[in-house]
Amino acid sequence: MIERQPARDRRLPILEIAPPAPSAGRTAAEPGDERLGEFRPEPRALPAFYVWTLGCQMNRSDSEEMSGRLLAAGATEAPTMEAADLVVINTCAIRELAEAKVIGRQGHLGRLKAANPSLRIVLTGCAVRERDREGLGRRYPAVDLFLRPDEEPELIDRLGLASAQGPVGAVGATTIVGRTVVGVADHLAATRSAAVAGGTVQRSSTVSAWLPIIYGCDKTCTYCIVPFSRGPERSRPFDEIVDEAQTLAAAGFREVTLLGQNVNSYGHDLPVESRFGHVRTARWAGRQLDLGSRPDLAELIRAIDGIRTADGAPAIPRLRFITSHPWDLSDRLIEALADCPSVCEALHLPVQSGDDDVLRRMGRQYTTEHYLERLAKIRAAVPGITISTDIIVGFCGETEAQFERTLRFLESVRYDQVFAAAYSERPGTPATHLPDDVQAAEKRRRLNALLALQEPIGLERNRAWLGRDVEVLVDTVARERSHDHDEPEAVGQEMAGEGSGPGGVRPGPGEVALSGRTRGNKLVHLAGPTDWLGRLVTVRVQHAGPYALRGKPRADGVAELHLGDLGRMASQPSVSDLGGRAPTGR
Repeated sequence: MIERQPARDRRLPILEIAPPAPSAGRTAAEPGDERLGEFRPEPRALPAFYVWTLGCQMNRSDSEEMSGRLLAAGATEAPTMEAADLVVINTCAIRELAEAKVIGRQGHLGRLKAANPSLRIVLTGCAVRERDREGLGRRYPAVDLFLRPDEEPELIDRLGLASAQGPVGAVGATTIVGRTVVGVADHLAATRSAAVAGGTVQRSSTVSAWLPIIYGCDKTCTYCIVPFSRGPERSRPFDEIVDEAQTLAAAGFREVTLLGQNVNSYGHDLPVESRFGHVRTARWAGRQLDLGSRPDLAELIRAIDGIRTADGAPAIPRLRFITSHPWDLSDRLIEALADCPSVCEALHLPVQSGDDDVLRRMGRQYTTEHYLERLAKIRAAVPGITISTDIIVGFCGETEAQFERTLRFLESVRYDQVFAAAYSERPGTPATHLPDDVQAAEKRRRLNALLALQEPIGLERNRAWLGRDVEVLVDTVARERSHDHDEPEAVGQEMAGEGSGPGGVRPGPGEVALSGRTRGNKLVHLAGPTDWLGRLVTVRVQHAGPYALRGKPRADGVAELHLGDLGRMASQPSVSDLGGRAPTGR
């Protein structure tokens, strides 16, 4: 049995996700009857596309679906934005900086369109909100088409790449949140199922896979734009998710991450079913919900963990989920974390502030006492679990004393990793009715003070791994950043030491710089051959920094199984066999 191990950097990142290697796509088939040749699309009618993704894991998953649909329509992937005939920008709007990145790119995009008049630009993601449609053209003058996140499945039809008779507007719909018209996620579960069944999800990795389980957000956070950009919560059907997990297991994926804006809200909007009659739970804080006889995240985790290989091991060795809201962190979920061997010993649990008055103004629906009670229960159930969090400094009305309470909170909890950001007002959120009264310079000071406090805590927790063996799932050939659309390395992620390569690694003959993660989500740099990608490698930790580890692989520590072997061995129990309740393994 794999030994449980106790996560990972510091600031809430605005990621620019590097696209996977370009694909040739699917070319239009030669007609069987030469008389039909004149109707065959010309090559230039099938554009080369480039997808620029910013933000969260859900955006990455959405981009995989859009890329897959474009490839299935016959388009090809361009290696760079400059070489593309179609640019799709999947935006993030959690912070002002993310939108500023895209706004700042408009001049460059305009020049590309002048050089290539056939270039079309599509903007989607959380920056596209229904209430802002009239002003989007002024903010993004180079963009030809705007799609809300719930309208992304219409991309092919809107571009006219499916057929002249293709349906338009079959997915997107609107509803009212408060007084605001927003998109809804009602149809996204069906379009996801169709994409998976049709093989049109272009996975950006052959090692790890995203698996969305719930769309939208029902929470009350006053600073957050997500409920207004992605609409109310909509859970995917339980059986469809388990089926997709089985498909991923059969394909040999070593790691699967369940996704949702609030992943542990899963299932509350699904119908009552007798097979889930044993589910008896309720929210422990905030607005109450009747969750009985519905599948929850704990039930889903147990079912996926129950997909086993012929020898009884989990067919998906590593199962993760993100992002959790403390409001819905139930005892049942904590028990599933402890019981299921495939679930990694890492949890991202945003707290946002260590002061109760600030949390109340943020609309977080819990107190620091509630949060600490949940955290103590998690750490008792899963000893050594890695905990990371999000913090916002300088929120409306935050006094110096309230900020100091956040610092003391971090000192007490001792997170493995903290993602921190200074508050920036997002138009349309309830917090715009509160005075943004912390000056920008003071926000920067507080942010720097918080990071300075957390860095030695992260270093201390990482140094505890020195001299120990860790199991690393190798997923990346490390490379120097060579293009400003590439994903930036996390701040401070580089390691001190004598190595000169990425992460401080000095590869030997026949080796390259590699990186991967432990079950506790610690980033580990190492050197080895490229065929270690997708392998589980045992690494002896030799150096520790605040944000990453570096080590030497053990000679006997490379798993014999190659990527795909687990999938080929995987038994495929039906959902009816699981009965909504999988065996627990511990």
